[in-house]
Amino acid sequence: MIEITAPMGGKVIEIKVGLGDAVNEDDEVLILEAMKMELPVVATGPGTVKEIRCKEGEAVEAEAVLVVLE
Repeated sequence: MIEITAPMGGKVIEIKVGLGDAVNEDDEVLILEAMKMELPVVATGPGTVKEIRCKEGEAVEAEAVLVVLE
């Protein structure tokens, strides 16, 4: 199981994956807005999206688990 976390606090502006999607290492899974910049959050390894623990428009804290892969 791979947990993809927020590198810093910010706002989720776009989720690019859905439940059951296959992703590879370095694929973008969502876009986070932090300090007025868009920051792509990428998969740290290959897997299938098991959980999405955030919603578009939601503010998240640094190190919060955003997506879980299996």
